[in-house]
Amino acid sequence: MRFGLFGSAQARRSGPDTDSSQGFREFIDNNVEAEALGYYSTFLVEHHFTGFGQVSASLNLLTWLGARTRNLRLGTAVLVLPWHNPVLLAEQAATLDLLSGGRLDFGVGKGYRHNEFAGFCLPMEEAEPRFEESLAVITKAFTSETPFSHHGKYWQFENIVVEPPTAQKPHPPFWMGAGSSSSVREVAERGYSMLLGQHSLAEEILEQIGQFRNEVGTRGRLFDPMQVGVARAIHIAKDAADKEAALERRYQGHMRINALARQPAGETRTRYILNEKEARHESAESALFGSPDEIMRKLDRLQKGGVEYVIINFGGSRENIRRFARDIMPAFAGEPRLDAFAAK
Repeated sequence: MRFGLFGSAQARRSGPDTDSSQGFREFIDNNVEAEALGYYSTFLVEHHFTGFGQVSASLNLLTWLGARTRNLRLGTAVLVLPWHNPVLLAEQAATLDLLSGGRLDFGVGKGYRHNEFAGFCLPMEEAEPRFEESLAVITKAFTSETPFSHHGKYWQFENIVVEPPTAQKPHPPFWMGAGSSSSVREVAERGYSMLLGQHSLAEEILEQIGQFRNEVGTRGRLFDPMQVGVARAIHIAKDAADKEAALERRYQGHMRINALARQPAGETRTRYILNEKEARHESAESALFGSPDEIMRKLDRLQKGGVEYVIINFGGSRENIRRFARDIMPAFAGEPRLDAFAAK
């Protein structure tokens, strides 16, 4: 089984005595140490206009991290294409891939938070077509050795060659998030790798992996479990009270994030807003919180269902990064079973 990191960092706004860079520097230091402890990758989110300092310039921060590491894979989870000039984004991504020696995992998405689309003055109804057009331009930018032009609904480019070239050929691996049977099918159809969310229950994760395995097989490809990254939040608790306090922080944090996705009419993409009892249950059950034994039992269930790649949100805790590497990772130290769940 392989393990990576997943999450964000915070640059806090406050008075003149506040070091706003501290959260970003701690993120870098945590990942540098994680690489030394045997973690395989890091995946970084992109968000805007939160008021609590989430990472907005993912490729910038990953480029800094790439200069501080040698082997850690550098993933975006995800870059929201409707907000970006696709050619400028392709140039930045290619620069990171080239300088890091081919370590970029290029996770892309359509976006879902109303406040972000509103901040960019973009209708959410345009998310899908903007995503598709940008993705086509970026793919062509990565792979074209000769000049090309593009005249689309949202973007126009004339006689361009995107530089620099990427280190990975034909381009860095594309990753997409999935949370429904239709989105799992879409990822398989595109031939991309798949990211599964940290708030999905284990039975949902295993069902989606089973579907992805079948979808990949019906398209004539072998299923590689390393092409599915399962995000999980982990907290190694000192005792029952510490576990309960951590679960409450997780629930409250998720509610704060969900509020950013709510539209003016009160609609939201997520079901967590609707039923507090169900929300608390799913928030607790999807998290890997507790003693090392409790966490290992949940991981074992995931592995038996076909999960071989887990990306972990430690909430910025270096102590938990260290304890997980020391107390839990050795129990899953075998090489990923790349052929154990090959598509039939």
